[in-house]
Amino acid sequence: MGESSAGFPTADGVCVTAASSPAAQSGAPSPGRLRQWSSRHSLLLLALAALGCLLPFSTKAFHVDDPLFVWTAQNIAQHPLDPYGFRVNWYGSEAPVADVTKNPPLAAYYLAAAGTIFGWSERALHFALALPALAAVLGTYQLARRFTSFPLFAGAAVLFAPGFLVSSTTVMCDVLMLALWMHAVIFWMEGQESRRHTYLAAAALLIAGCALTKYFGLALLPLLLVCSLLKKRRFDFTVAYLVFPAALLAAYQIWTRRLYGRGLLSDAVEYASMHNRGHELSLLAKALVGLSFAGGCMLPALLLAPLLWRRKWSFLGVAAGLVAGLVIAVHSAWFNAPYARPHWALLSFEMAIFAVGGISAVAVAFRGIRYDNAEELLLTLWVAGTFFFAAFVNWTINARSILPMIPAAAILMTRQLEVAGKLSAIHFPRVATALLLGSAAISLWAARADARLANAGRDAAAKFYGQLSAERNRFSFEGHWGFQYYMQKLGAQPTDLRNTSFRAGDVVVIPENSTNTFGPPPGYTLSGTITNIAIGGSLATMSQPLGAGFYASVWGPLPFAVGPVPAERYMIARLVPLSGEAKTGTDGRAVVPACARTANQHLLAAFLRPFPFGLLDEELPPAIPSRDFRAIPDRRFEPARHSRLLAAQTAD
Repeated sequence: MGESSAGFPTADGVCVTAASSPAAQSGAPSPGRLRQWSSRHSLLLLALAALGCLLPFSTKAFHVDDPLFVWTAQNIAQHPLDPYGFRVNWYGSEAPVADVTKNPPLAAYYLAAAGTIFGWSERALHFALALPALAAVLGTYQLARRFTSFPLFAGAAVLFAPGFLVSSTTVMCDVLMLALWMHAVIFWMEGQESRRHTYLAAAALLIAGCALTKYFGLALLPLLLVCSLLKKRRFDFTVAYLVFPAALLAAYQIWTRRLYGRGLLSDAVEYASMHNRGHELSLLAKALVGLSFAGGCMLPALLLAPLLWRRKWSFLGVAAGLVAGLVIAVHSAWFNAPYARPHWALLSFEMAIFAVGGISAVAVAFRGIRYDNAEELLLTLWVAGTFFFAAFVNWTINARSILPMIPAAAILMTRQLEVAGKLSAIHFPRVATALLLGSAAISLWAARADARLANAGRDAAAKFYGQLSAERNRFSFEGHWGFQYYMQKLGAQPTDLRNTSFRAGDVVVIPENSTNTFGPPPGYTLSGTITNIAIGGSLATMSQPLGAGFYASVWGPLPFAVGPVPAERYMIARLVPLSGEAKTGTDGRAVVPACARTANQHLLAAFLRPFPFGLLDEELPPAIPSRDFRAIPDRRFEPARHSRLLAAQTAD
């Protein structure tokens, strides 16, 4: 690494001072000798910046799908050869976790090792997952050295992207997969150039580990194969190393089939296909939501767009954003955000801006690319393929699916800035650096907002369990994510739709902002109060009223949204029998047979739509014939989906 006259590093390993610059050679005065800047300084700076961004969130509560990974890791610690050999209530009734989770187990094995050694606290597991985040950032730096003289800028662009930083504060598998992906590509490129078998073998192991961390890692196989064949212009022995990860994944498919009755790799493909059929968006809507997530998650591409693109292209981008905003504002594109109507104008504006950033992030992959250069083509296919999968293939659009494209987009963006003269070894790039720091500030803001939301679930669990644990009547809860983790940790039980005999007077706690909440059972209504848990702030990552759906676009078409963040609402209600509906048990209390559920309007909003409290004050609709959920196999038990289909059949 070198550095400019203002101290900005380059990648050639030589200090670029004013004395060696063109200005100095022409007789301009020299500001003096500057200290050397090596690649070790850049790596150290990136490491310190990454730790500085992540350590403040080390006590963040487990959130969204974090509990599934923690529970799997705890099971692995006891039964290492049977990672999914336990049951969990995630879709409203207890089922084998192999029927629930759609991710391979390597991330859980990593958490199991960390938890066994350091304990199962939030701090311990977040510290453990900070290492893969650090490896992903440093891997970006190392890979960027092949494409640009400013790898430090590329590494910082990844770290300061909201999609990366917020994802790094979870204990899910995504950042670990990205770290393995980055180093697999690095070792593969080095191995192909040097023809060193150790590098190629290491790349093959990393590819296998990447795919066994998250199935999207399989995309490395065709990506590296195509680029290798283009580079060599013939079949080369090095591509034979790709057979190893493919064989290992085939062995995983056979192993899980023997353990759980079906291969979990093919099961994940079937799951995505089934759920895509369940709630298809139009191609226009998918494209707009995909661009919105790409622009918001890769925020540096939006903020640096004026430097990346010439004036005419910038005008075209702004025009495209205005058209997108108009289309959204007049509801010409359908989005699953019915609760965001009060803020629809703000949502349309934010989505249009993010869409411009998404266009910038995707288009930079194609600008100035030399299609005869296999390595440059690899980055282009990396960005384009990830965006296509996230926007048009995956069952929902989310930041976790956009995440893999962020390093490649950051490298291409940095190279384009260098080509355009916006990054220079002679003059410190004040504007570009300031814009990148602006992205860092917004990313930290989003990470703080997500941590507040996660912590609210933990606080709510402690509050309600303390209030209800002394209740003489039974109490249970609906909803999942971190709220479920902490309620179960305290000793509460989730409502089981197939095994609970509901009785008058039973207490149920229902969160509004959660998945898989179903309202009252047939023959009952709810009588209770709504408790607000204030979050505060003016940015949200998961809020239907603001249209923010960082983890799932069914919440909203934005990865995060600015606006007044509503409080988290929880209903504490007793079951009250409707006249003439309830039966009487042997103890004289009203009883509804286990697992009977009415497919009422609360379930008809959308797939996994949270229970809408706005309907609670209205008269319940006429009863629709209940569905005996016991007749549904565990792996197909998703009450929201089955109740919606039943209601549609009844209407017909």
